[in-house]
Amino acid sequence: MTETNDQVLSNDIPAASDVPAAAEGQQERRGGRGEGRGGDRRGGGRGRDNRRGGQERDSEWQERVVQIRRVSKTVKGGKKMSFRAIVIVGNERGQVGVGVGKAGDVIGAVRKGVADGKKHLVKVPLTRHNSIPTISNGRDGAASVLIRPAAPGTGVIAGGSIRTVLELAGIKNVLAKRLGSKTPLNNARAAMEALSALRTHKETAKERGISLEQIYS
Repeated sequence: MTETNDQVLSNDIPAASDVPAAAEGQQERRGGRGEGRGGDRRGGGRGRDNRRGGQERDSEWQERVVQIRRVSKTVKGGKKMSFRAIVIVGNERGQVGVGVGKAGDVIGAVRKGVADGKKHLVKVPLTRHNSIPTISNGRDGAASVLIRPAAPGTGVIAGGSIRTVLELAGIKNVLAKRLGSKTPLNNARAAMEALSALRTHKETAKERGISLEQIYS
């Protein structure tokens, strides 16, 4: 936006009797500008704080692109080409999600995939050794995933998109096996199903109506 400076005409110059009034008007205008500037500064400070808070929240999340494919859709005039991105989002503290985005360009597809992943987050219960409490199975389509806890120092024994899901969930020691289909999207969703089915021993005891000691015995 461009600003234009108004030209002062000879008819607009105040007379001698109007000088005090003009001076008062200038003081009022100066005060108004000072208040406006102060308000802008305060408002700008709050805006910067909000932006910083949003950046800090966004910095907690990590995104990894698992696959980008060029897909087509047959329409009346021919074929409409677009890109599909599979993105996994996690904070490495027990929250992870898988998202899919489609757009005409790669950047738009990844952006949509990140937004979709944050809408489908799963809370994963972690042990003090950054492992999972029990064995779990997950299935999506023709893909099946088996995950089981491991001793400290084992690391993440998994491959493909399953490894990415487990790492972004914050799991450091786990064993995983892919069974069935090798499709990255189905395997990632099957791993999400397995993680969502996990329960701590305390939750299991509460569901069964028994004490925690009976679970360990």
